[in-house]
Amino acid sequence: MEYPSQNQIVSAARRIAFGIHRTPVLQSAFLDNRFESVLFFKCENFQKAGAFKSRGAVNAIFSLNDKEAQKGVATHSSGNHAQALARAAALRNIQAYIVMPENAPQVKIDAVKGYGGMITFCKPTLEARESTLKKVIANTGAVEIHPYDNLKVIEGQATVAMELLEQQSCLDVILCPVGGGGLLSGTALSAHYFSATTRVIACEPAGADDAYRSFKSGKLIPVINPNTIADGLLTSLGKLTFPIIRKFVDDIVTVKEESIVEAMRLIFERMKILVEPSAAVPLAAVLEKRVDVKGKRVGIILSGGNVDLNHLPWQ
Repeated sequence: MEYPSQNQIVSAARRIAFGIHRTPVLQSAFLDNRFESVLFFKCENFQKAGAFKSRGAVNAIFSLNDKEAQKGVATHSSGNHAQALARAAALRNIQAYIVMPENAPQVKIDAVKGYGGMITFCKPTLEARESTLKKVIANTGAVEIHPYDNLKVIEGQATVAMELLEQQSCLDVILCPVGGGGLLSGTALSAHYFSATTRVIACEPAGADDAYRSFKSGKLIPVINPNTIADGLLTSLGKLTFPIIRKFVDDIVTVKEESIVEAMRLIFERMKILVEPSAAVPLAAVLEKRVDVKGKRVGIILSGGNVDLNHLPWQ
Protein backbone atom coordinates (compact mmCIF):
# COMPACT_ATOMS: atom_id res chain seq x y z
CA MET A 1 0.00 0.00 0.00
CA GLU A 2 1.40 3.37 -1.04
CA TYR A 3 1.10 6.34 1.27
CA PRO A 4 3.15 9.47 2.06
CA SER A 5 6.19 9.07 4.30
CA GLN A 6 7.10 11.26 7.25
CA ASN A 7 9.81 12.94 5.15
CA GLN A 8 7.35 13.63 2.32
CA ILE A 9 4.96 15.36 4.72
CA VAL A 10 7.79 17.47 6.16
CA SER A 11 8.87 18.35 2.60
CA ALA A 12 5.28 19.26 1.69
CA ALA A 13 5.15 21.64 4.67
CA ARG A 14 8.28 23.40 3.39
CA ARG A 15 7.01 23.45 -0.21
CA ILE A 16 3.67 25.08 0.62
CA ALA A 17 4.81 27.48 3.36
CA PHE A 18 4.99 30.45 0.97
CA GLY A 19 1.40 30.02 -0.19
CA ILE A 20 -0.64 29.13 2.89
CA HIS A 21 -1.33 30.37 6.41
CA ARG A 22 0.02 28.60 9.47
CA THR A 23 -3.41 28.71 11.07
CA PRO A 24 -3.99 29.47 14.76
CA VAL A 25 -5.23 27.07 17.43
CA LEU A 26 -8.01 28.60 19.53
CA GLN A 27 -9.61 27.57 22.80
CA SER A 28 -12.90 28.34 24.55
CA ALA A 29 -13.12 28.27 28.35
CA PHE A 30 -16.91 27.93 28.03
CA LEU A 31 -16.63 24.80 25.84
CA ASP A 32 -13.83 23.33 27.99
CA ASN A 33 -16.02 23.70 31.08
CA ARG A 34 -19.12 22.35 29.36
CA PHE A 35 -17.37 19.20 28.12
CA GLU A 36 -14.94 18.82 31.05
CA SER A 37 -12.01 18.61 28.67
CA VAL A 38 -9.42 20.80 26.99
CA LEU A 39 -10.37 21.44 23.38
CA PHE A 40 -7.90 22.83 20.84
CA PHE A 41 -9.56 24.10 17.64
CA LYS A 42 -7.26 24.08 14.60
CA CYS A 43 -8.71 26.95 12.57
CA GLU A 44 -8.45 26.00 8.91
CA ASN A 45 -11.47 28.28 8.41
CA PHE A 46 -8.77 31.00 8.47
CA GLN A 47 -6.79 29.26 5.73
CA LYS A 48 -6.20 30.78 2.28
CA ALA A 49 -9.35 30.30 0.19
CA GLY A 50 -11.16 29.55 3.45
CA ALA A 51 -10.35 25.86 3.94
CA PHE A 52 -7.61 23.26 4.50
CA LYS A 53 -7.87 22.34 0.81
CA SER A 54 -5.36 25.08 -0.05
CA ARG A 55 -2.60 22.94 1.45
CA GLY A 56 -3.15 19.95 -0.82
CA ALA A 57 -3.78 22.10 -3.89
CA VAL A 58 -0.58 24.14 -3.48
CA ASN A 59 1.46 21.00 -2.78
CA ALA A 60 0.06 19.16 -5.82
CA ILE A 61 0.50 22.07 -8.25
CA PHE A 62 3.99 22.99 -7.08
CA SER A 63 5.06 19.33 -7.27
CA LEU A 64 4.38 19.32 -11.04
CA ASN A 65 7.32 19.90 -13.38
CA ASP A 66 7.07 22.68 -15.97
CA LYS A 67 6.04 20.33 -18.79
CA GLU A 68 3.26 18.79 -16.69
CA ALA A 69 2.01 22.20 -15.57
CA GLN A 70 2.00 24.04 -18.90
CA LYS A 71 -1.50 22.99 -20.03
CA GLY A 72 -3.02 23.72 -16.63
CA VAL A 73 -4.84 21.60 -14.08
CA ALA A 74 -8.38 20.28 -13.82
CA THR A 75 -10.65 18.84 -11.16
CA HIS A 76 -14.24 18.30 -10.10
CA SER A 77 -15.31 19.79 -6.78
CA SER A 78 -18.38 21.09 -4.99
CA GLY A 79 -16.45 24.07 -3.74
CA ASN A 80 -13.50 24.18 -1.38
CA HIS A 81 -11.05 22.17 -3.52
CA ALA A 82 -12.25 24.14 -6.55
CA GLN A 83 -11.40 27.44 -4.87
CA ALA A 84 -8.10 26.13 -3.55
CA LEU A 85 -7.01 24.73 -6.92
CA ALA A 86 -7.98 27.90 -8.80
CA ARG A 87 -5.97 29.96 -6.33
CA ALA A 88 -2.94 27.64 -6.38
CA ALA A 89 -2.98 27.61 -10.21
CA ALA A 90 -3.01 31.42 -10.20
CA LEU A 91 0.06 31.37 -7.90
CA ARG A 92 1.86 29.32 -10.56
CA ASN A 93 0.40 31.34 -13.46
CA ILE A 94 -1.37 28.37 -15.04
CA GLN A 95 -5.04 27.78 -15.88
CA ALA A 96 -7.40 25.81 -13.63
CA TYR A 97 -10.42 24.07 -15.20
CA ILE A 98 -13.07 23.31 -12.61
CA VAL A 99 -16.12 21.05 -13.00
CA MET A 100 -18.74 22.05 -10.41
CA PRO A 101 -22.23 20.67 -9.71
CA GLU A 102 -24.91 23.17 -10.70
CA ASN A 103 -26.17 23.29 -7.08
CA ALA A 104 -22.82 24.34 -5.60
CA PRO A 105 -23.12 27.24 -3.12
CA GLN A 106 -22.97 30.59 -4.89
CA VAL A 107 -20.29 31.85 -2.51
CA LYS A 108 -17.99 29.04 -3.71
CA ILE A 109 -18.78 29.61 -7.40
CA ASP A 110 -17.99 33.32 -7.00
CA ALA A 111 -14.70 32.51 -5.27
CA VAL A 112 -13.57 30.12 -8.03
CA LYS A 113 -14.30 32.79 -10.64
CA GLY A 114 -12.50 35.37 -8.50
CA TYR A 115 -9.32 33.26 -8.55
CA GLY A 116 -9.52 32.93 -12.34
CA GLY A 117 -10.79 29.36 -12.54
CA MET A 118 -12.76 28.34 -15.65
CA ILE A 119 -15.97 26.59 -14.50
CA THR A 120 -17.93 23.91 -16.37
CA PHE A 121 -21.21 23.08 -14.61
CA CYS A 122 -22.70 19.58 -14.48
CA LYS A 123 -25.53 17.65 -12.85
CA PRO A 124 -24.99 17.06 -9.10
CA THR A 125 -24.00 13.39 -9.35
CA LEU A 126 -20.57 11.79 -9.11
CA GLU A 127 -21.08 10.16 -12.52
CA ALA A 128 -21.82 13.54 -14.14
CA ARG A 129 -18.85 15.16 -12.42
CA GLU A 130 -16.44 12.46 -13.59
CA SER A 131 -17.72 12.25 -17.17
CA THR A 132 -17.70 16.05 -17.56
CA LEU A 133 -14.15 16.22 -16.20
CA LYS A 134 -13.00 13.60 -18.72
CA LYS A 135 -14.31 15.80 -21.55
CA VAL A 136 -12.60 18.89 -20.14
CA ILE A 137 -9.26 17.06 -19.84
CA ALA A 138 -9.63 15.64 -23.37
CA ASN A 139 -10.21 19.16 -24.72
CA THR A 140 -7.48 20.96 -22.75
CA GLY A 141 -4.73 18.45 -21.97
CA ALA A 142 -4.82 19.64 -18.35
CA VAL A 143 -3.46 17.47 -15.52
CA GLU A 144 -6.15 16.12 -13.19
CA ILE A 145 -5.69 17.05 -9.54
CA HIS A 146 -8.21 14.88 -7.71
CA PRO A 147 -9.80 16.55 -4.65
CA TYR A 148 -8.54 13.84 -2.29
CA ASP A 149 -7.38 10.67 -4.08
CA ASN A 150 -3.95 12.06 -4.94
CA LEU A 151 -0.81 11.40 -2.88
CA LYS A 152 0.46 14.98 -3.20
CA VAL A 153 -2.92 16.28 -2.03
CA ILE A 154 -2.87 13.90 0.95
CA GLU A 155 0.68 15.06 1.81
CA GLY A 156 -0.50 18.67 1.83
CA GLN A 157 -3.56 17.94 3.96
CA ALA A 158 -1.35 16.03 6.42
CA THR A 159 0.35 19.32 7.31
CA VAL A 160 -2.81 20.42 9.20
CA ALA A 161 -2.28 17.84 11.96
CA MET A 162 1.50 18.14 11.75
CA GLU A 163 1.13 21.84 12.59
CA LEU A 164 -1.49 21.18 15.26
CA LEU A 165 0.83 18.72 17.00
CA GLU A 166 3.65 21.27 16.88
CA GLN A 167 1.35 23.90 18.39
CA GLN A 168 -0.18 21.61 21.05
CA SER A 169 1.73 18.48 21.97
CA CYS A 170 0.43 15.51 23.95
CA LEU A 171 -3.06 15.42 22.46
CA ASP A 172 -5.06 12.37 23.50
CA VAL A 173 -7.25 12.46 20.41
CA ILE A 174 -7.78 14.41 17.20
CA LEU A 175 -11.31 14.70 15.81
CA CYS A 176 -11.51 15.20 12.07
CA PRO A 177 -14.43 15.42 9.62
CA VAL A 178 -14.48 12.93 6.74
CA GLY A 179 -15.82 13.20 3.21
CA GLY A 180 -13.46 11.85 0.56
CA GLY A 181 -10.82 11.22 3.19
CA GLY A 182 -7.93 13.44 2.07
CA LEU A 183 -7.84 15.41 5.32
CA LEU A 184 -8.55 12.33 7.44
CA SER A 185 -5.89 10.13 5.84
CA GLY A 186 -3.34 12.95 6.14
CA THR A 187 -4.33 13.58 9.75
CA ALA A 188 -3.99 9.90 10.63
CA LEU A 189 -0.55 9.70 9.01
CA SER A 190 0.70 12.80 10.84
CA ALA A 191 -0.58 11.48 14.18
CA HIS A 192 1.17 8.17 13.47
CA TYR A 193 4.47 9.84 12.59
CA PHE A 194 4.57 12.79 15.00
CA SER A 195 2.49 11.67 18.02
CA ALA A 196 2.04 7.91 18.10
CA THR A 197 -0.11 7.93 21.26
CA THR A 198 -2.68 10.33 19.77
CA ARG A 199 -5.87 8.59 18.59
CA VAL A 200 -7.62 9.82 15.45
CA ILE A 201 -11.41 9.61 15.30
CA ALA A 202 -13.31 10.65 12.18
CA CYS A 203 -16.71 12.31 12.40
CA GLU A 204 -19.32 12.01 9.66
CA PRO A 205 -22.96 13.06 9.12
CA ALA A 206 -25.37 10.14 9.57
CA GLY A 207 -27.00 11.21 6.28
CA ALA A 208 -23.74 10.60 4.41
CA ASP A 209 -22.26 7.70 6.36
CA ASP A 210 -20.39 5.81 3.65
CA ALA A 211 -17.01 6.22 5.40
CA TYR A 212 -18.48 4.82 8.62
CA ARG A 213 -19.99 1.85 6.80
CA SER A 214 -16.83 1.26 4.75
CA PHE A 215 -14.65 1.41 7.88
CA LYS A 216 -16.86 -1.00 9.83
CA SER A 217 -17.30 -3.49 6.99
CA GLY A 218 -13.73 -3.35 5.66
CA LYS A 219 -15.07 -2.84 2.13
CA LEU A 220 -15.22 0.43 0.20
CA ILE A 221 -18.91 1.37 0.04
CA PRO A 222 -19.67 4.36 -2.22
CA VAL A 223 -22.05 7.06 -1.06
CA ILE A 224 -25.55 6.96 -2.59
CA ASN A 225 -27.89 9.97 -2.38
CA PRO A 226 -26.25 11.62 0.65
CA ASN A 227 -28.47 14.04 2.54
CA THR A 228 -26.73 16.50 4.86
CA ILE A 229 -26.18 20.23 5.29
CA ALA A 230 -22.44 19.43 5.49
CA ASP A 231 -21.97 19.98 1.75
CA GLY A 232 -18.21 19.42 1.94
CA LEU A 233 -18.69 15.81 3.11
CA LEU A 234 -20.81 14.42 0.28
CA THR A 235 -18.12 12.43 -1.54
CA SER A 236 -17.10 8.77 -1.24
CA LEU A 237 -13.74 7.61 0.09
CA GLY A 238 -11.09 7.02 -2.56
CA LYS A 239 -8.91 4.08 -3.55
CA LEU A 240 -5.88 5.79 -1.97
CA THR A 241 -7.57 7.27 1.11
CA PHE A 242 -9.54 4.20 2.23
CA PRO A 243 -6.54 1.88 2.84
CA ILE A 244 -4.75 4.63 4.81
CA ILE A 245 -7.89 5.23 6.88
CA ARG A 246 -8.33 1.49 7.56
CA LYS A 247 -4.72 1.20 8.73
CA PHE A 248 -4.25 4.39 10.74
CA VAL A 249 -7.66 5.73 11.90
CA ASP A 250 -8.90 4.49 15.29
CA ASP A 251 -12.65 4.93 14.77
CA ILE A 252 -15.38 6.68 12.79
CA VAL A 253 -18.58 8.00 14.40
CA THR A 254 -21.70 9.56 12.91
CA VAL A 255 -23.79 12.54 14.04
CA LYS A 256 -27.30 13.85 13.48
CA GLU A 257 -28.11 16.95 11.41
CA GLU A 258 -29.54 18.85 14.39
CA SER A 259 -26.27 18.29 16.26
CA ILE A 260 -24.28 19.73 13.34
CA VAL A 261 -26.46 22.85 13.41
CA GLU A 262 -26.15 23.15 17.19
CA ALA A 263 -22.36 22.74 17.04
CA MET A 264 -22.05 25.28 14.23
CA ARG A 265 -24.10 27.77 16.21
CA LEU A 266 -22.05 27.15 19.36
CA ILE A 267 -18.85 27.94 17.46
CA PHE A 268 -20.40 31.11 15.99
CA GLU A 269 -21.73 32.33 19.33
CA ARG A 270 -19.00 31.24 21.75
CA MET A 271 -15.83 31.46 19.65
CA LYS A 272 -17.00 34.34 17.40
CA ILE A 273 -15.69 32.64 14.27
CA LEU A 274 -17.27 31.60 10.99
CA VAL A 275 -17.33 27.88 10.16
CA GLU A 276 -19.18 25.91 7.53
CA PRO A 277 -21.38 22.93 8.52
CA SER A 278 -18.70 20.35 7.61
CA ALA A 279 -16.29 21.98 10.08
CA ALA A 280 -18.84 21.69 12.90
CA VAL A 281 -19.24 17.91 12.55
CA PRO A 282 -16.43 16.99 15.02
CA LEU A 283 -17.88 19.24 17.74
CA ALA A 284 -21.28 17.67 17.00
CA ALA A 285 -19.71 14.30 17.90
CA VAL A 286 -18.63 15.79 21.25
CA LEU A 287 -22.14 17.21 21.79
CA GLU A 288 -23.70 13.81 21.17
CA LYS A 289 -21.12 12.08 23.40
CA ARG A 290 -20.14 9.90 20.44
CA VAL A 291 -16.56 10.38 21.60
CA ASP A 292 -15.47 10.29 25.24
CA VAL A 293 -13.52 13.53 25.78
CA LYS A 294 -13.88 13.95 29.56
CA GLY A 295 -10.55 14.85 31.12
CA LYS A 296 -8.75 14.65 27.76
CA ARG A 297 -6.75 17.00 25.55
CA VAL A 298 -8.62 17.02 22.28
CA GLY A 299 -7.65 18.51 18.92
CA ILE A 300 -10.60 19.48 16.73
CA ILE A 301 -9.99 20.36 13.09
CA LEU A 302 -12.25 23.18 11.89
CA SER A 303 -11.92 22.31 8.23
CA GLY A 304 -13.30 25.44 6.57
CA GLY A 305 -15.30 28.63 6.78
CA ASN A 306 -16.91 28.95 3.36
CA VAL A 307 -20.52 29.33 4.48
CA ASP A 308 -23.30 31.01 2.53
CA LEU A 309 -24.49 33.75 4.89
CA ASN A 310 -27.80 33.96 2.99
CA HIS A 311 -28.58 30.35 3.87
CA LEU A 312 -27.55 29.72 7.47
CA PRO A 313 -29.20 26.54 8.81
CA TRP A 314 -31.05 28.34 11.60
CA GLN A 315 -32.50 31.15 9.50
